[in-house]
Amino acid sequence: MARRSGAESAGEQEKKSVRGILALVKMVAWGLAFILVLDNLGVKVSTFVAGLGITGIAVALAAQAILGDLFSYFVIFFDRPFQVGHAIKVGNFIGEVESIGIKTTRLRSLSGEQVVMSNKYLTDNQVQNFKVMSRRRALLLFEVEYKTPESKLRSIPATIREIVSAFPDATFDRAHFKEFGESGLRFEAVFFVEDSNYRRFMDVVQEVNLGIKARFENQGITFAHPARTVQVIQA
Repeated sequence: MARRSGAESAGEQEKKSVRGILALVKMVAWGLAFILVLDNLGVKVSTFVAGLGITGIAVALAAQAILGDLFSYFVIFFDRPFQVGHAIKVGNFIGEVESIGIKTTRLRSLSGEQVVMSNKYLTDNQVQNFKVMSRRRALLLFEVEYKTPESKLRSIPATIREIVSAFPDATFDRAHFKEFGESGLRFEAVFFVEDSNYRRFMDVVQEVNLGIKARFENQGITFAHPARTVQVIQA
């Protein structure tokens, strides 16, 4: 059987959630209607209502965690911080949302296993939603040798700009000689890939890195390698 698309799963999940909420509302409405009918028939319902109130308080105290997850479910349903099919990050965990239940939400991790999280945990913690990203930021750090002439050092930012600008879905931000490193002169460059797809992002980063390496080889610019000088003093 073919796997259903994320949009279809999200739509089915939303319909199921609406049905669950409507069922809960109907249950409360029927309960109130029953009490009103008894009251109109002359039955003294004050004692019954008071008993329900005490019972409700006892149940609420005994089921704080469940009620917390239930309220968090309503927050997720109405606020929509994420939906079925979205890739999210909570703490150090990254996974795809498979289903959103009344008490728990099920996610599929990058390594394949299913992880179940309480709704309250999700609403109490910061959630990063990768599905709604419009762009990804790439940071490049590299060092060139100290013996590199100043003219070539000044040409590096323009070279990186030219390489990045060759991609229609990449936007160059900046490139600078940042600092003097332990082994070489350190440069920092930043650009954006105007696509939320991580595979496309890494494809562009790879091609930019290969382009920098090839251009530096043609210009005679050498990357710095970690090196240490050891002096041996004989007694």
